[in-house]
Amino acid sequence: MRISPLLATALLAAPLAAQVPSPDIQIAAAVQPLPEADRAKATVIGYRNYGRLTVLREGTGPMVCLADDPAAEAWHVACYHKDLEPFMARGRELEAQGLKRPAIDSVRLAEITARTLPFPDGPRALINLSAPKDSIDAATGIARSPRRLDVLYIPYVTGAAVGLPERPGVGPWVMYPGKPWAHLMIMR
Repeated sequence: MRISPLLATALLAAPLAAQVPSPDIQIAAAVQPLPEADRAKATVIGYRNYGRLTVLREGTGPMVCLADDPAAEAWHVACYHKDLEPFMARGRELEAQGLKRPAIDSVRLAEITARTLPFPDGPRALINLSAPKDSIDAATGIARSPRRLDVLYIPYVTGAAVGLPERPGVGPWVMYPGKPWAHLMIMR
């Protein structure tokens, strides 16, 4: 008996699609970086099936939260100010086209410089939570004891300007100094 390529694809894809958590679970997990009072107001972007991001919930607040990618090796959720969404969305778009980090950065820098890609002119926050996949509560989609990383985007900031190193070390540091997307990295 031969299985058609279409049937084989459907049989292989079915278990993968079943692994995408429900929108409610994705939303509950995605907003974990935020203070409890702000969670209900956040816009949440998540997955309907692998590789296909969609807005799961439109919010009324200033934060956008990105649900965990079920295909990724580790659990990771992030919330960032909505003014960063054009920059983040463009990065995801370029990555989907197969570009790597240096090329993505080059394209986004050219677009920010040309003012075709909006980027905030002042500080904006981003909060990450990450954990091993095996630390996730399957019923809630939430990690036990996740690691937190706070990020503060300050366009064009340098280490000298704020008195911080420009390489990781013991405490906070400046990543991408002098770039529009320069930011302080604060591990907790």
